[in-house]
Amino acid sequence: MADLRLRKLVIQLEETHTEMGRAVDPPSRKVTVAAVIANPCAGQYVEDLSVLVDLGAQVAELLAARGVAALGVAPDDVTSYGKGAIVGTAGELEHAAALLHPRFGAPVRRAVHKGDDIIPSTKKVGGPGSTIVMPVTNKNRIWNFDDMDAAEITVPDSPRPDEVLVALVLGIGGRPLHRVQPVK
Repeated sequence: MADLRLRKLVIQLEETHTEMGRAVDPPSRKVTVAAVIANPCAGQYVEDLSVLVDLGAQVAELLAARGVAALGVAPDDVTSYGKGAIVGTAGELEHAAALLHPRFGAPVRRAVHKGDDIIPSTKKVGGPGSTIVMPVTNKNRIWNFDDMDAAEITVPDSPRPDEVLVALVLGIGGRPLHRVQPVK
């Protein structure tokens, strides 16, 4: 099992109570939880990225548990999710893919009690203060327009060259005042 070396955990909770002068009741809510972790593959080409795959499962479990707790709701109440990663400049884009794709989803789905559809994602290489914008969709019906959204996070001192910032977004209530319907 890979050793998860966590330097920082950042939790950003967003509640929208009013939009366009109208009350949003109940408020729509999104939490973005970001972990800044050591990248054991930084500074070198590594053929077998299984250490990052294992870390992906560990960091997902941490982020999902902290995200549900920050929302203060039952896991079933979470309606949407998204994920992203910024690899520090001594790493490569494939490091983010290894963290986010093979084993990241199962711990998140367990934490939110289901999740039939993919967790949309984005990834990039960047330095400290880079922003990641992550797509957000409904956890069980990806084509539910009400939950199609995005969230972003910036951590001013992260990621350092030998780190990865890994983030998870969980949402409740969709976009504020959502009213876009599919074309018939």
